[in-house]
Amino acid sequence: MRLQGKLAVVTAAASGMGRAGVERFVREGAKVAAIDLDARALEALVAEIGPDKVCPIVADLSTPQGARDSIDQAALILGGIDILWAHAGMPGPASVENLDMAAYDKAIALNVTSAALGAGQAAPHMRARGGGAIVFTASISGLVGSMMSPIYSAAKWGVVGLGKSLALALAGDGIRVNVVCPGLADTPMKQGFTGRSGDPAEAAANEAKIVSAVPMGRLVQPGEVADAVLWLVSEEASFVTGVALPVDGGFTAR
Repeated sequence: MRLQGKLAVVTAAASGMGRAGVERFVREGAKVAAIDLDARALEALVAEIGPDKVCPIVADLSTPQGARDSIDQAALILGGIDILWAHAGMPGPASVENLDMAAYDKAIALNVTSAALGAGQAAPHMRARGGGAIVFTASISGLVGSMMSPIYSAAKWGVVGLGKSLALALAGDGIRVNVVCPGLADTPMKQGFTGRSGDPAEAAANEAKIVSAVPMGRLVQPGEVADAVLWLVSEEASFVTGVALPVDGGFTAR
């Protein structure tokens, strides 16, 4: 097992890619602290996998206190931290015209600030254990511009820059930092990108437009992203740091 005895933290862990990550980390031998705002979904996750393998932590990561305290709580429950997958994020406003500043601030807080605060809180715990691995979730929108989600794109470019910078800053402590950049994924959050207006026909058309631009011709599945993260946090990637890895069916290969 690739993560035997490891202590891992996953944020936005109750559904989609985060949940798939928890499942894979546990399967590979890790004990996992699963952080999410949705208490009922966390309860279902723990009931399925087992309380001896998954520790639920309910937190609002869009607040500094929630982002910081949840990591320290995870370290206390687990007895340390070896791995952090900072996966939390949200689409944010669709346009910069008549920008809703409250929605903008929340998107930046959840996509960028929570990642920075989470890494900042986790790093000392990893240092105490001789090193570790951090993965941030960005997006292909952090590598190329997004017509439909300019605020999200700006935030995820920030996450990519944060990951590369921390890879340099923490290398001497034996802490590897990488970024995973999924294409549009078949998760509950998909509708937040393709169907902001609430019109099902518009959502279907937007999804078809995106899929038509993917050389492999489909959406990414949550487990495919989780598999990439599993590799990045494992010893198989022991000399890999500072990478922004697309999981996008070739979308960014052009």
